[in-house]
Amino acid sequence: MKLSIVIVNYNVRFYLEQCLLSVEKALTGVGGEVFVVDNNSTDDSVSYLKGRFPWVRYIENKENVGFSRANNQALREARGEYVLLLNPDTFIGERTLRECIDFMDKNPKAGMCGVGMLKVDGSFAPESRRGVPTPFVAFCKMTGLGSLFPKSRLFGRYYMQYLNKQSINPIEIVSGAFMFIRKEALDKVGLLDEAFFMYGEDIDLSYRVLKAGYQNYYIPTQILHYKGESTKKDSLKYVNAFHKAMVIFFKKHFAHYSAIYSLFITLTVMMRGTMSYIMQKVYACSRKKPKVEQQKFLIVSDGRNLDDMKSIAEKHHFMYDVFHSRLGDMPSTDVLYRDYDYIVFDTSRYPFSSILEFFRHDEPARHRPRIATYIPSNKAIMTFQGVIN
Repeated sequence: MKLSIVIVNYNVRFYLEQCLLSVEKALTGVGGEVFVVDNNSTDDSVSYLKGRFPWVRYIENKENVGFSRANNQALREARGEYVLLLNPDTFIGERTLRECIDFMDKNPKAGMCGVGMLKVDGSFAPESRRGVPTPFVAFCKMTGLGSLFPKSRLFGRYYMQYLNKQSINPIEIVSGAFMFIRKEALDKVGLLDEAFFMYGEDIDLSYRVLKAGYQNYYIPTQILHYKGESTKKDSLKYVNAFHKAMVIFFKKHFAHYSAIYSLFITLTVMMRGTMSYIMQKVYACSRKKPKVEQQKFLIVSDGRNLDDMKSIAEKHHFMYDVFHSRLGDMPSTDVLYRDYDYIVFDTSRYPFSSILEFFRHDEPARHRPRIATYIPSNKAIMTFQGVIN
């Protein structure tokens, strides 16, 4: 078997449904298996998905055992030459898996590869490529030096923004949202460290693969990452979890610095997290986020499922226009600079890869509409803000 895919789920059944739809298309012509490990979701995820995706292997936990342990449950049963750890709040292009497999087949010293992750407005997610957070790299990241000099090979190594986004490049840390691993390398270095409940496990595994003599790579195929639908990164809960993960990493790999850097990380992360939390609250008070019904949607349709999409729009009283197209036709890119908040594509009519390519951009813009998708099987429109049905 060529590929084993592992997805850990916790209360994001509709996002996971879309993820599995994209995976099913991408697996065409690839010998593979898919595991969904459910961490005791309360939204009936497994019962909902089993009838829709009977070819998936489900592991149902009676408690939330964390990201590392849940992945390891499936990894122990995985039979693929390669393993992909994939977040449920993603969707991938039809050629994504084949491009990763082709690259790894041609580069036997590649232990892992990651891809170009897009945010919901089509911009590049900097965590697609990262450096090992050595004490100096972590210092530059947490003090803001990396933000001041993002293209510097000295100060900006955490996000490696000096690398070309459109080229294959060696990197150090592969994001756990899409972590494509050579099973031989995983067998050599061991599974995910279960000391990491959430966050940090991808940094630890990537570093261990590097130390085992392999090279990790970035390849410029694209996926969408809604970026933690159930995680609010401005919360003190997130700050505390991230702090604990970094302390575990430093104690494990940089023990002679651990006492000093544990204190430094504690102070810096808490300070930055608290400031971020305060700024988010100030921003929320000064400029409240528009409700869905106050936002404007452009529905792209070739006629199929158009009435269902319009019914959702009218049910929720949000403003919308319709772009009528033949199947496969895309709007001109000038609509990306109009006053739409979302552009909605029917995923049963338009390839995931075409949707990603349409939204992808490298230049900053003051306002760009966000990606939204229509899923006919649940008659719902998916946005980063939630599911509308």
